[in-house]
Amino acid sequence: MVRALAVLSALAVTTVSGAAQTVSYPPPVRQIAGAVSALPDNLQAGARVLGHDAQGKLVTLRPGTNDFTCIADDGKSKQYHVACYHKSLEPFMARGRELHALNKSREAIDSVRGADIKAGRYSMPSKPAALYQYYASRDSVDAMLNVKGASYLYVVYTPYATQKTTGVTENPIDGGPWIMYPGKPWAHLMITPQKTAAVTVK
Repeated sequence: MVRALAVLSALAVTTVSGAAQTVSYPPPVRQIAGAVSALPDNLQAGARVLGHDAQGKLVTLRPGTNDFTCIADDGKSKQYHVACYHKSLEPFMARGRELHALNKSREAIDSVRGADIKAGRYSMPSKPAALYQYYASRDSVDAMLNVKGASYLYVVYTPYATQKTTGVTENPIDGGPWIMYPGKPWAHLMITPQKTAAVTVK
């Protein structure tokens, strides 16, 4: 559960790569395949994909034709991680990327985004919005980005939700669902399957 929380926190900020560490990134076609593998099969073909160029800059590797954006692994975090989120979350995620690039702390990013939402600069989704992701140890990922043991973490953003308004517990439980950040604009249901699974990237 601790690992799941750490991964989600990183995704909510939506990390971008810096220039301090040298990483050799897979070709765009593999980054795309790896990133979309977090989605159900029927959603993968049309997803927009953000990944990294040879210098580590976050770029659009593929434009999208459906409602999802996927982000390829950044190559620098302790764990391999790919994630895809619904388009209604784009303003929130994009702002997180912008602030992270300025080396803002997690607390500062939350504060700025909270002020943004309060001021009406952008809105959180008015309906539930999904985020699909998984993480794995780097030594379980091969050169083709196939994964031996992926731990999935599913999220449904439900802004301002609380246990009282939904009946869903605010206490973390294995397998979920439970509410993380209850009452906040970025409140969301956490669903953590208990089993790991192999991922074959197409």
